[in-house]
Amino acid sequence: MTAKVIDGRKIAKNLRSNISDEVKELVSKYKIVPNIVTIIIGDDPSSKLYLRLRDKACEEVGIKSSHAKFPADVSEEEVLQTINNLNDDNSVHGILIQFPISKHISQDKLINSLNPEKDVEGFNPVNMGKTLIGDEYIIPCTPLAVLTILEHENIDLKGLDVTIVNHSNVVGKPLTSLFLNRNATVSICHVFTKNMKKYTSTADILITAAGVAKLIKEEHVKKDAFVIDVGIIKTEDGICGDVDFDSVKNIAGKITPVPGGVGPVTVACSLTNMVKTYKNCVE
Repeated sequence: MTAKVIDGRKIAKNLRSNISDEVKELVSKYKIVPNIVTIIIGDDPSSKLYLRLRDKACEEVGIKSSHAKFPADVSEEEVLQTINNLNDDNSVHGILIQFPISKHISQDKLINSLNPEKDVEGFNPVNMGKTLIGDEYIIPCTPLAVLTILEHENIDLKGLDVTIVNHSNVVGKPLTSLFLNRNATVSICHVFTKNMKKYTSTADILITAAGVAKLIKEEHVKKDAFVIDVGIIKTEDGICGDVDFDSVKNIAGKITPVPGGVGPVTVACSLTNMVKTYKNCVE
């Protein structure tokens, strides 16, 4: 028996429908259209694709999305000044920074300079800290997408064994907090983990975001586990994830595909956060 394949596009469509209804109500109440600005540095091809998808989703739900574009050699000071201006601009209700950015610019400085109330992606230390202690309001979009998928499948996380193959500030660390807040038992694997299989093969839920094509094989997965693949890698054969989908689907209970799994839900979750930052500004 093969695993149930989770349709991320369908979950995302339902989310967008609900968000669209909420935006209409808020605009009717406050007479102000949500206005989100994305800061873009350089000309990364993968960023262009993601931006197109997010802009399209914004248009669908009634959110205005605009870009503040800079060349790759822009000075850090100029970008920081722009962020400060957007922080102070009452007509802007949310700010995103599109990564990757140029190496001469400090990612931490940009994130730290964001007004936490306008921080759509939840990366500012104030929002990350709140997530850590269980005050979950603006949660980083990818971890929120993973949580949304699990909630859609009615998974009660209490007491479950969860393994996350990623320990970044974007995915692994905030996702760990979300699971601990729900009383799961969490193991984290990363590039220095000596025996990854030891942790992945006993997990009730396995989330991987390593960015390594087909890293997770059948032998890494517990029978009937829920496997969530956050990885997205462009190969000669097309787009794939961290999971060797064709083999793992024969042992997992549920699995997200790549593409069409976590990605669309992440875009929809960014809209969820945009509504929250909008409320922060207008209420």
